[in-house]
Amino acid sequence: MPHSEYLLELKNIRKWFPIDQGIIQNYLRRKNPATLRAVDDVSICIRHGEVFGLVGESGSGKTTIGRLALRLIDPTRGTVVFDGEDLSELSPNELRQKRRKMQVIFQDPHASLNPRMTIGDAISHPLEIHQPERLENKKDIILDVLERVGLIPPENYIDKYPHQISGGQRQRIVIARALVTQPELILADEPIAMADVSVRVLLLELMRKLKDEFNLTYLYITHDLATAKYICDRIGILYLGRLVEVGNLDQVYTNPLHPYTQALLEAVPVPDPEFRRTKPLPRGEIPSPINPPSGCHFHPRCPIAQERCSKEEPRLRELGTEHTVACHFAEKFL
Repeated sequence: MPHSEYLLELKNIRKWFPIDQGIIQNYLRRKNPATLRAVDDVSICIRHGEVFGLVGESGSGKTTIGRLALRLIDPTRGTVVFDGEDLSELSPNELRQKRRKMQVIFQDPHASLNPRMTIGDAISHPLEIHQPERLENKKDIILDVLERVGLIPPENYIDKYPHQISGGQRQRIVIARALVTQPELILADEPIAMADVSVRVLLLELMRKLKDEFNLTYLYITHDLATAKYICDRIGILYLGRLVEVGNLDQVYTNPLHPYTQALLEAVPVPDPEFRRTKPLPRGEIPSPINPPSGCHFHPRCPIAQERCSKEEPRLRELGTEHTVACHFAEKFL
């Protein structure tokens, strides 16, 4: 039985990285050292069996949150709770045992697969680390998981090397490797970004099928709202290290309450040559996380910003059932 309603809870997570600016600058700023604010007070709760999508531009802190969720890096502040247990309180051996329940699907299968390891060796490697007691049935386990990810017949792949198969097949191998320890949580970090457009839907359908077969929970990281709608149950919109809106699929897509969410949806391509956009896209580029704007981080680019936005940081507040938004003037979109 689960210890909690939620499988994964990030509570007021902050991750600031110190910036080395050289001896002189470090001395001048010794009382207030420069930091990169990758993640700034983020809280996320993911239920058992849920697909939670984390969406934002490059540099918004998505991957850092994923690494914090698996405790690959430690937070500057805040706690990470997995199935009712605070990961920061676990010993290295206890954390190692817990990690068999948390696996990753990486963005680039070419970079994440060792070119000198066969497909069979790559898939069995997590077993050697986390579940050596299952190695006596290694071949049967590998063949089974290869078949489950759609690589049929599996005997044709087990002795091949990554360069001998296509990019879409390599990504299926990365998915198979993540499943071999029978995890509960999968961190999917831009899992279809490197795949051909023609196979992206196939990979999303595969991930949905495997979610039901293995009773998985996904933290799905992406910059693409167009594909997130096909797999996610709830979506969190991230901007410059802060969550600006969280809601279920219908709420975010049909009634977005934050100007940044609206801008992301406006940027989604529409398959209609006569379609013309009516709303302007945000001006400028995402600011530097080393020196973020005061108040609402989005206010320099926001079309409805007022003086209050530059001075007062908006907090996430609920404007619907489990629909929260960090905007002072979100009511105007209700």
